[in-house]
Amino acid sequence: MTVAIDIGGTKIAGALVDSDGAMTATTRRPTPRGTDADTVFAAVAEVVAELAESPLWPSAVRCGIGSAGPVDSALGTVSPVNITAWRGYPVQARVEERLAEHGARIPTVLAGDGVAMTAAEHWLGAARGHANALCMVVSTGVGGGLVLNNQLHPGPTGNAGHIGHISVALDGEPCACGGRGCVESIASGTAIAHWALAQGWSPDGDPTAAGVAAAAQAGDPVALAAFDRAGRALAAAIAATATLVETDIAVIGGGVAASGDILFGPVRAHLASYATLSFVRDLQVVPASLGTHAGLIGAAAAATMLLPS
Repeated sequence: MTVAIDIGGTKIAGALVDSDGAMTATTRRPTPRGTDADTVFAAVAEVVAELAESPLWPSAVRCGIGSAGPVDSALGTVSPVNITAWRGYPVQARVEERLAEHGARIPTVLAGDGVAMTAAEHWLGAARGHANALCMVVSTGVGGGLVLNNQLHPGPTGNAGHIGHISVALDGEPCACGGRGCVESIASGTAIAHWALAQGWSPDGDPTAAGVAAAAQAGDPVALAAFDRAGRALAAAIAATATLVETDIAVIGGGVAASGDILFGPVRAHLASYATLSFVRDLQVVPASLGTHAGLIGAAAAATMLLPS
């Protein structure tokens, strides 16, 4: 069994995951808000304690922690944008302490949520059977990860494959990361809604990207243009990544991907203009398949792929 812990801005979840990806003893807590670092970690500690009550606990041989980022897997620290109490927080060491208190002195690995999602989709999802894959989360932000030669490739700090901060518009708007024209500043849900509103779109009760998607489905020209713009940015970044490392599939998950063909149509249409070389011309773009289970499955998959057997 693998102990899997998924840490996000709204919930902290845990499960024991077997070698086939089946989850047992699942548990979750709401992520504490507006409090100090140790109070947030107390929720993680409660998840570990509940997992330790399972009769399968003694069979755990490794632990994977998937967390919202930024992460530094080399140091075992996290500074999640959506958990303001944690800045450079040593979550891996703290989790290892709790595991040991419950009799599980097992190797542990920390992965960002984009890398964890990539591991999950390669193991059991839409990228299964592909030796080289780019997987990405398009939501409030844009993140991702890489599988190369059937190996998860997180890089030295765990941030390789962070496609959201590839610049695709050299004279584009400043990005929150400090760069300019990043994919995230154009294709995230936040950016899609912001651009549509700035172009005169009038929301019908929902000013978010989901509202823009609904308007696009109904034929609103500004909403359609917002998703076309986002799709073009994603296509350019996907093609650049595939050209660099020869991935043959791009898997897109996250809240914005739930808009279906409203997003995937423009991505695929624009990809034809960017992925023109023979070795990337057949690149597939497909939706993620694991949905809400990707976090826990991904934490377990990352641990299995990155830790010695």
